[in-house]
Amino acid sequence: MGDKDKLISDEPIEDGVSSTSSKNIRKQEQSLRGPWYLASGFLLFWALLFSAVVLPLFYSIPKGSTIEDVSKGVFIAERAQNNLYKLAEIGTKVVGSDNNENKTVDYLMGLVSQIQENCLDDYFDIEVDLQEVSGSYIHWTMVNMYQGVQNIVIKLSPKDTTSTTYLLVNSHFDSKPTSPSAGDAGQMVVAILEVLQVMCTTKQTIRHPVIFLLNGAEENPLQASHGFITQHKWAKNCKVVLNLDAAGNGGRDIVFQTGPNSPWLVETYKNSAPHYMATTMAEEIFQTGILPSDTDFAIFVKYGNLIGLDTAKFINGFAYHTKYDQFSNIPRGSIQNTGDNLLGLVRSIANSTELDNTAAYATGHAIFFDVLGLYFISYTESNGVILNYSVSAVALVLIFLSIWRTASTSDVSIGYVLCWFILILVLQIIAFVLGLGLPVVVAYVFDMYGLSLTYFSTPALLIGLYICPSLLGLSLPSYIYLKLQRSDKVAFAQQLQLVLNGHAAVLAILDVGLTVYGLRSAYVPTWTLIFYVIPLAINLLTTLHDRGFSWTGVLKIFQVVPFLYNSYLIYCFVVTLIPMMGRFGRATNPDLIISALCALGTVLSLGFVIPLVNMFRRPSMILLTLLAISAVTMYTASSTQIGFPFRPRTNVQRLPYLHVRRTFYEYDGTVVKDDSGYLFNFQDRRGPAPLKLSTLNMTGLVSIAADCDTVMMCGYPLYDHRWVKNRMQIMWLPREEEIVPPNVPKLELVAKTELENNTVRLEFQVNTSDHASIFLLPYEDVSIVNWSLPTSYIGQQSTSHLYFSYGKDNSPLAFFVEFYKLDNDFTVPLCQVGVSDHFINDKGDAISQAFAQKIPSFAAPVDWPASYQRYIF
Repeated sequence: MGDKDKLISDEPIEDGVSSTSSKNIRKQEQSLRGPWYLASGFLLFWALLFSAVVLPLFYSIPKGSTIEDVSKGVFIAERAQNNLYKLAEIGTKVVGSDNNENKTVDYLMGLVSQIQENCLDDYFDIEVDLQEVSGSYIHWTMVNMYQGVQNIVIKLSPKDTTSTTYLLVNSHFDSKPTSPSAGDAGQMVVAILEVLQVMCTTKQTIRHPVIFLLNGAEENPLQASHGFITQHKWAKNCKVVLNLDAAGNGGRDIVFQTGPNSPWLVETYKNSAPHYMATTMAEEIFQTGILPSDTDFAIFVKYGNLIGLDTAKFINGFAYHTKYDQFSNIPRGSIQNTGDNLLGLVRSIANSTELDNTAAYATGHAIFFDVLGLYFISYTESNGVILNYSVSAVALVLIFLSIWRTASTSDVSIGYVLCWFILILVLQIIAFVLGLGLPVVVAYVFDMYGLSLTYFSTPALLIGLYICPSLLGLSLPSYIYLKLQRSDKVAFAQQLQLVLNGHAAVLAILDVGLTVYGLRSAYVPTWTLIFYVIPLAINLLTTLHDRGFSWTGVLKIFQVVPFLYNSYLIYCFVVTLIPMMGRFGRATNPDLIISALCALGTVLSLGFVIPLVNMFRRPSMILLTLLAISAVTMYTASSTQIGFPFRPRTNVQRLPYLHVRRTFYEYDGTVVKDDSGYLFNFQDRRGPAPLKLSTLNMTGLVSIAADCDTVMMCGYPLYDHRWVKNRMQIMWLPREEEIVPPNVPKLELVAKTELENNTVRLEFQVNTSDHASIFLLPYEDVSIVNWSLPTSYIGQQSTSHLYFSYGKDNSPLAFFVEFYKLDNDFTVPLCQVGVSDHFINDKGDAISQAFAQKIPSFAAPVDWPASYQRYIF
């Protein structure tokens, strides 16, 4: 009994000692944590690092060379800039217009003639061919037919060469309607001509001939490049292409497509282009087809089996394809950037042994990326797979060693720490999901209330709208865990380290998954992990791992590298994609893309950084600050003019619309419909809402979607494949006054011939404008079995779409169609044919011009008259 009484009496004393010890431990850990106000300074450091390092390097361009530097044999940006000024002064260069087919061609041929006169005859031969070409091919959902479009083709050959393999350098001089095309792609055209001039006048020979192609129909789309690669006498010898295009004005050039299957081209870029900007991630995003752009590069690869590099300008994409794509937006240094890279690439590839037999060097894809424009890293895809798996495996092994080390220094079993780590891993998966998901939720809610694109003119709103919610999502689970956990067996600093190990484990699992899926962009989490694995290894090899927060010092130093790279990478995509969201269409919420991109950048850049705010006392102050910033930003974006997307000149709303006259003919020729109105193809998610807030009278505006269910191709003069794709979002504004187009083409049935096997041939002819679309829909018991266009298109679409345009040759469009009908009765209606005719260079009648004058200044209209006739044959 005495022993039992003693035992009972001792228990409270032991409990008291334990309680006191626990409190002392917590006090000691609290004393190690920094004051709460330093946490804001810690986060501010990363913001300042981005502003002081990433932004200046991202926007840096070289100083433009002047005419005084001619003797140095370098690219002269001033001379190219002078040529660009005169080229832009010509104005819009739409295919078929006098500006494009005559004035621009004459001006460029004059420049080429001057270069030809100054070329060193002892070193080079130079030949010039002005190609006029016609043809057709299937592009997306239509037959793309062209007639008399032009190419200026220059062949620069080393003297007495025997090489039969050529390098092709391409860009285009035509433009979209209203655009002076200084950026897209005038700056590239003058850069190509300046490279030609420098090479012609420098005593530095090359091994292989170079074809410089200035094509006159890229915007139409991609017609002249198709005409060259399928029909020109020099095309079959071209093996590599350097394609230059633009989705913006000025700035640097990004390589966003390579190969295919030619890593040596990436190595050549690395060794010969002085101004790096390229990433595998851009290539994979572009090749998904989600972006509203395409380039000649695809034509050369598909129809010429070429390999190459696809390069583009992308900064200030707000002016792209608008009347604001002007000479004043193109700094001289931007042209120098293009010229330096192009000159280096042309000389390297034209002297390469790989060009002799490119097929022998087709060794798979490459992984490549620049680091802040200062360094360039590239390796093969196979090596990338090995690296991804290796880094992920090493990360998981080191995480386990860290857990074992924590257990050994905390006098607990490894199983005990593993249990805590499993909980932390689950919480970090939740944090990862919240970090990506909360910004997407914000984007969804804003769009639900008609508030998409609030960041379009004020990108700083992205910080509060998406970045702060992402940081909240990343930090909240670990904050709650560290706040609530009461275990004194594992020190707080080691608990925090377990949190970061959990994030590393999530990245390692993600890295493996992306690699298995086949994405080369998995290099991003791989290199992010590398700069966590290295400091973790250092801490484990020293005593830093076990000495309070000492391990964070090495970690923070190494985290500077992935922060700089990942923020630079994602900022590049943000700058590129925000302007594109203004032409992404109405069907998809673009904020989902931008929010996900910002969230991804936040997770990659700050995933190992944001948990470290728990090193400071009262980390809840940081969370409350992030929440307050988000709340204020959301209010500002939703309730003030700052959140209105569009601004005059700088961030305009794209507004394509047509002044339409429609006429529907029955089988007997009687007219059953004849009306007029404006057809709007809104390019952004907000659609007509901004216009309805202005003084422009939009009363009666309706969707044409209902017509699309009952009438062939909705019964409107849809312009091209993009209009066809977007037809369910297109809107119609009726007009009481009759619209009289400059011309109303009449589709003529030239001949009707019954053939064998229940088949009849209908031959048509029509005099169209330089841009037209023909829609053809057979009746249910009739099918198309042959026609004069690409036969592989037959059956691809329920309504066939022929897009037709011409440059120099304005002869009538003629085609035939053969129909099959089981009962062989061809005295009844067989098909409907719609003729959509467009008069792009016409401003319309007085009423249409008065309507255009009332369009608010924040919108950039692109409009012209169009006629539509529906026939039944």
